Amino acid sequence: MKKTLLIGAFAVGLLALLAVGLRDIKRIRPQLVSGTTPASNPTGGSDEDIKIVRFVKNPTLAPPFAIKDLEGHTISTADWHGKVVLLNFWATWCGPCQEEIPDLIRLQTKYQGRLQIIGFSEDTGSVETVKSFAKRNGMNYPIAMASPELEAKFGGVMGLPTSFVLDAEGRVVQKHVGLRNPALYETEIRALLRLPVDAKIETFDDTGQVLLSNAKNATALPGVDFSKLNPEQKKAALRRLNEQKCTCGCAYTLAQCRINDTSCTVSEKMAKQVVGKVRGGI
Repeated sequence: MKKTLLIGAFAVGLLALLAVGLRDIKRIRPQLVSGTTPASNPTGGSDEDIKIVRFVKNPTLAPPFAIKDLEGHTISTADWHGKVVLLNFWATWCGPCQEEIPDLIRLQTKYQGRLQIIGFSEDTGSVETVKSFAKRNGMNYPIAMASPELEAKFGGVMGLPTSFVLDAEGRVVQKHVGLRNPALYETEIRALLRLPVDAKIETFDDTGQVLLSNAKNATALPGVDFSKLNPEQKKAALRRLNEQKCTCGCAYTLAQCRINDTSCTVSEKMAKQVVGKVRGGI
């Protein structure tokens, strides 16, 4: 009888853990599947695993905003000049977010005065709940409640955690979705602070995978076949895809929606129609 009860208790506990894990996986899956995150180092491992860090070649300034943190102090892009900034979108219920918090605390302490981490909570409950969580976990960086307007400035947040990395000039140079090796963040921070790093630094063109507003720079889009178009037709098709809005409810252009969510069948169908019309001279 006791053996049966123990097995039953173990099964219930396992199902509970799986439920939590699936909840977090579901939260981050849309962005990970879409491939909008530039190739990066894998999660886990030691500092020695970080051999390459990648930054946007011609980064643009972070969209300006001002927002109140949980203590009522104003957080503004105007206050970050000269510091490397990590904008971390997270939630108290997000397992991967909880896992990386101690590493963010350590980084904020180690690079105090040169690094500014800011947490944007996606929680929909009480502000006091978030404040209590932050205090209980010793979070030593400002935290504010995220808003749809703030998310829109960065092209939306499809998964948690999502972190935008800004250089000392306030330009967005990287974006990471999901749990990352803390050594990757530290290597990026050190590189941007011009401190010694044992890693190769590469650059890439942002065609919407970091900031969706840069989708206009893309010459290829996920799931869109331009192979039957000549160069002028392809240019015309890309222009239309960057002008026409997707009707799936995302409020993005067709190009942005294809980059942000490759599983969207609405933008896929509409993009195919655009390419077909251009090919047919319509």
